[in-house]
Amino acid sequence: MVVNPSIPAKTVPEFIAYAKANSGNVHFGSGGIGSLLHVCGELFKRMAGVDLVHVPYRGSAPAITALLGGQVQVVFDTMGPSIENIRAGKLRALAVTTMTRSEALPDIPIMSDFVPGYEASLFLGIGAPKNTPAEIVAKLNTEVNAALADPKIKARLADVGNAPLALSPADFGKLLADETEKWGKVVKFTGAKPD
Repeated sequence: MVVNPSIPAKTVPEFIAYAKANSGNVHFGSGGIGSLLHVCGELFKRMAGVDLVHVPYRGSAPAITALLGGQVQVVFDTMGPSIENIRAGKLRALAVTTMTRSEALPDIPIMSDFVPGYEASLFLGIGAPKNTPAEIVAKLNTEVNAALADPKIKARLADVGNAPLALSPADFGKLLADETEKWGKVVKFTGAKPD
């Protein structure tokens, strides 16, 4: 969760108070209707009980540009596109939306400290066609997890605010099912449809 430095809030509780005091006048940018950035903002609105106006853009970069220019006041983005602007003081990070602090910005608190139960994580995974033999899936899983354990890869991922999540195929399948259910509820609540 990043804000334009012109916003007086320096913490999530201060932002919530600011948003409530300026109900309907605080805008959050996203990478488009139905995007991860959009549903993360909608989840925050619902769980924090604030009225933010959604402003969809065609991608994360235009949303961050609008945030830097003050056209929107907050963006719920992945760390990669905004980390250098945070480090340079051009944007203020109020919280990470993962369940643990980021190694790249360890002083930034986690959202669930202020909005209990809030968690939003972007993850990437590798899939294979449905009928891929189990031994090939197991071999791919072993090799990918070994790469994720490599100190150079871990360091590079951490530098841009990412953390490897080495899972078994069964655990990754469960993660996909759980995340689909969670975000499906948010999408239904908002009525969001992709651009």
